[in-house]
Amino acid sequence: MVNKSSDSLTPDVIADIDHHGVASVTLCRPDKANAFNAEVIAQLIALLDSLSANPQVRCLVLSGQGKHFSAGADLNWMRSMVDKSEQENQLDAYQLATLLDKLDHFPTPTIALVQGCAFGGALGLICCCDMVFASEDCQLCLSEVKLGLVPATIAPYVIRAMGVRNARRYMLSAERIDAQAALQLNLIHQISAPQSLQHDATHWLQPLLKHGPQAMVEAKKLCHHCSNIVIDQALMRYTSQLIARIRVSDQGQEGLSAFLQRRSPKWDEKES
Repeated sequence: MVNKSSDSLTPDVIADIDHHGVASVTLCRPDKANAFNAEVIAQLIALLDSLSANPQVRCLVLSGQGKHFSAGADLNWMRSMVDKSEQENQLDAYQLATLLDKLDHFPTPTIALVQGCAFGGALGLICCCDMVFASEDCQLCLSEVKLGLVPATIAPYVIRAMGVRNARRYMLSAERIDAQAALQLNLIHQISAPQSLQHDATHWLQPLLKHGPQAMVEAKKLCHHCSNIVIDQALMRYTSQLIARIRVSDQGQEGLSAFLQRRSPKWDEKES
């Protein structure tokens, strides 16, 4: 991926957008195993807000600098919360919940590149992404109970990914989850050699950049809407109205016309 423009909020989190519209967000605390604290969470929220509103962004890649994706919560941050009130702890936790929600609802495709450790809250970030590439030597863990805590804010996303039966096992045992187990548990989608992680993600991304941009946005919304909902007349009307609206939209008309005329759609020509 070739950088076209770049923007850095602080050395803790860096973002850039290449000329294909691929936004890369990188955790840059390798000396802390990319553990996050209140400041990092606030930076990520601001970045996601900015990138989601940027029409140039076609997809998002989330990664961590150095040996590990993220060790989860920063120890100093956790230590500081010990002396805070329950209300202060609730407000603090709600920030992480907000970050997870914004990543989960990011409008364009999201990819996580995972190497080394991804513990606690970091596993929540992974479960909010559409596609996860993980190094064959990665180690995941829901480690909260070891500290007398629970993985509360990340639970909805983790349970959705691995299922409640598996979540009960791993949230209670806090055992390590290697790459093969993570693949079977639907926490990750593809295992890569450490040196091939970026390459494999880029290779997977290339076809997506030729797809209808608005169609992918609507497809993600559709997945959210249909998740855990009864298939009834209301849902049937929703899905029927959605496809009708997409068919008559500018991009829908262009995509169908290009297919019938055996040519590339104009959105691809504009982005290339």
